[in-house]
Amino acid sequence: MKTIRFERDDTVGSIVLANPPLNRIDDNFATLLREAVDTASEADIRVLVVRAEGPNFSLGGEVRAWVDKDVNWFRTFVAKVNASYRAIEALRVPTVAIVRGAAFGGGFELALACDFLITTHSSILRCVEVTTAMLPIAGALQRLAERVGRAHASRFSMLGEPIPGTQAGALGIATHVVSDVELSSAADALIQQLAAGPTRSYAATRTLLKAWSSGGIAAADLVMLDVAMELYSGADAQRGFASTAKAFDANAEPLPMTFEGR
Repeated sequence: MKTIRFERDDTVGSIVLANPPLNRIDDNFATLLREAVDTASEADIRVLVVRAEGPNFSLGGEVRAWVDKDVNWFRTFVAKVNASYRAIEALRVPTVAIVRGAAFGGGFELALACDFLITTHSSILRCVEVTTAMLPIAGALQRLAERVGRAHASRFSMLGEPIPGTQAGALGIATHVVSDVELSSAADALIQQLAAGPTRSYAATRTLLKAWSSGGIAAADLVMLDVAMELYSGADAQRGFASTAKAFDANAEPLPMTFEGR
């Protein structure tokens, strides 16, 4: 049985880490994750969820398999993990990581590859690499710096301090923080909102944010109009403008829209 699988429920796709209770990143992790991401990219879905079976999201790398391995083997292994995470970021649909329990090391980095990170007050996120004289090597350091600034990124990566879910939410690492009993319902509400939303608008937003991430405001400004004009002729946008214009004529609030993702 695969330890990572892709599931689909109508327009919602899910990548499931299915090796509880720790969901560690073993030798086959990157290959199976990339297969799941590739399947998701070819499916007609409007949102992708990354979640885990068991009490924990992922406790990170299976270090026992790394002992005495050649540095070139390790470089290739890490490169494959990075490629699978970047493949998630390259998707055209919004992505949601549902984090319960612990998300350590590479598990934390997987969650950071998603647009939305929903977790619980009692969950713990942590960069553990410094405990083995390493540093985060699947994107956490730079993505933490992007979300919470250099000072906090230095603190969490160099000191390896655990980040409770409540603190992750306060700092902006997590986008949503709820109680343990609310996690499933809150995650489902967010997922359904995204699945029913303006899919092309979400894709354009992700494109613009990626331009900003790589080149700052100036880079985003350069592509902003091209990205936005691609939306204008879409069915959702045209109906949205018409509905809003009608509401303006009636001096009323525009009614909620039903989006087709086109």
